[in-house]
Amino acid sequence: MLRLLLLAVVGAALALGSAPAPAADPIARAVLFYSPACPHCHTVMTDSLPPLMARYRDQLQIAAIDVTTPAGQQLYQAMVQHFQVPDDRLGVPALVIGKAVLVGAVEIPERLPALIDAALVGDGLPWPDIPGLAEHLRFESPATAAPAPRVATPAAPRSDTPPLLRDMPANALALAVLAGMLAAVVWAARTWRRPRAGAAPRWRDRAVPLLSLAGLAVAVYLTLVETAQAAAVCGPVGNCAAVQQSSYAFVFGIPVGVLGVAAYIALLLAWGAEHLLRGRRAELAGLAVAGLAGTGTVFSIYLTFLEPFVIGATCLWCLTSAALMTALLYLAAPYHGLLAAPRREVARGRQPRRKPV
Repeated sequence: MLRLLLLAVVGAALALGSAPAPAADPIARAVLFYSPACPHCHTVMTDSLPPLMARYRDQLQIAAIDVTTPAGQQLYQAMVQHFQVPDDRLGVPALVIGKAVLVGAVEIPERLPALIDAALVGDGLPWPDIPGLAEHLRFESPATAAPAPRVATPAAPRSDTPPLLRDMPANALALAVLAGMLAAVVWAARTWRRPRAGAAPRWRDRAVPLLSLAGLAVAVYLTLVETAQAAAVCGPVGNCAAVQQSSYAFVFGIPVGVLGVAAYIALLLAWGAEHLLRGRRAELAGLAVAGLAGTGTVFSIYLTFLEPFVIGATCLWCLTSAALMTALLYLAAPYHGLLAAPRREVARGRQPRRKPV
């Protein structure tokens, strides 16, 4: 009897030892490219991803790569080339899962859950096939007990490359526009101190609403890009997405595009009032045109300075708006200066009175 019992125990042990181990749960792995200065990246990392991490727990792993580091930027460029990301979808936040590249704070939370579910139904997903990714990943434990993305950061130090050299030749174009705006402001300041007589030529006067409408169209587009948290369509040079997704895209919590819309609408209203009103009111409306154009140009100087010297990227849409505002200053300043001749004297054919020297 004892022999039979021992044989039964040994047989059971052999049977258990030869049985296959239970399969591990499938895991979906993804890579998130982000920038510390990108507000949309913070939205994704603090609002969109934590609920997903809590839902899928250990079945979801996300490596966060900072594109402002040399290694992170190199990985991002490798990803763009490997997955052939089009120019209108460049920028961060960008999340790669499998062969899908999701861009923006709207697309990522909308499409990511379905991609995770599809991966977990099968055998999961390995890390995306990004050249050089395996050599740069190193895992860190979450700092808090709250659900958070599993972060793998590059070990390389932060970039010491000056912002001006990160987006050439787009930043060189920004410098040229910046120099032109500074020269225009100096010229306008000297112009406004000289008394002038006569009305603006017809072409000059009619160009003000046309340029204002063009600037309004640019500002509306930038506002839509900012509010929709989408990537802006950029030209052959520059990185519009980096500028629009930076912390400088907001002033006191207001998108810069919204401020541009308000400025161009105010210019159109002031120009219309100048032509509908008479007397002193018309003069004040004309002065408002020049004042708005001057204020907009000074503000554009500030924004344009930030692009090459602080953000390290240039937005061609922003440069277009800056150039339009400067052109409006050029059109309005000589005929609406603070010391310009009153219209009533010009209309009567009299020269403005000057103080004796």
